[in-house]
Amino acid sequence: MMMMLRSLSRPLERCLGVRAGGDALMWHADLKPHASGDFSIAVVQANNCLEDQSQVFASPFATYVGVYDGHGGPEASRFVNKHLFPFLHKFATEQGGLSADVIKKAFNATEEEFLRLVKRSLPVRPQIASVGSCCLVGAISNDVLYVANLGDSRAVLGRKASGDKENTVVAERLSTDHNVGVEEVRKEVEELHPDDSHIVVYTRGVWRIKGIIQVSRSIGDVYLKKPEFYRDPIFQQFGNPVPLKRPVITAEPSILIRKLKPQDQFLIFASDGLWEQLSDEAAVNIVFKNPRAVSIRVLPLT
Repeated sequence: MMMMLRSLSRPLERCLGVRAGGDALMWHADLKPHASGDFSIAVVQANNCLEDQSQVFASPFATYVGVYDGHGGPEASRFVNKHLFPFLHKFATEQGGLSADVIKKAFNATEEEFLRLVKRSLPVRPQIASVGSCCLVGAISNDVLYVANLGDSRAVLGRKASGDKENTVVAERLSTDHNVGVEEVRKEVEELHPDDSHIVVYTRGVWRIKGIIQVSRSIGDVYLKKPEFYRDPIFQQFGNPVPLKRPVITAEPSILIRKLKPQDQFLIFASDGLWEQLSDEAAVNIVFKNPRAVSIRVLPLT
């Protein structure tokens, strides 16, 4: 799944709220206006049931972008798609604007509400305790860009190079991949669990936390966060319980705040399906060299 915003410094023309989803195997939406420029969306469905969601909401004061890469089922990504933006709007209104604190509060509130849903649903749907979603959010307000991330979706900015290379584009990564396939993330998880020599193991061709999951941060996956779930007899009937001494993944987002500059041209927000196929540089060059809506159609998304 990929969303692209371009013309970041363009003045306000009109506002449009859009939610994108559905179960088509492959679809795209050409450029539409948002408060700071244009956006477009492309999706290629890898599963029988689409587990990913995306949304854009534009107001006169801010543009919000979300890409939610679900795993284990669609419930978590659909829940985030419905609840995260309202929490962002609520807390931003209460605190007089966007901030890192507002974003953290919105992520935490979404996580807590999903936890309540899991508790209510567990007796009839025990598998919901193992459903989760990566969560990548961007917001533009007053020429300031906020990027918050859980998991291994990624935000990349394309900006014009300076000097003799002004007709080329430079890729600038704006988010952290919380995936234990990245050595720094793997060491971070190991340092948080010094008494567990098997907190990260190499299995089925990749590094995984407790041999189960690659991402170290998410919304949901509550059986890896709350002892009462992986010890619950109902959940144990559904799957193999994992003996944990403490939570092994979190819902604490990494946040970047950046002032937008005149040379900033566009943003790409995409799940790992894109970045497994393309480097940051390759993706921004495709967008840069292919004008407007055409660039979206040629990207191989999964």
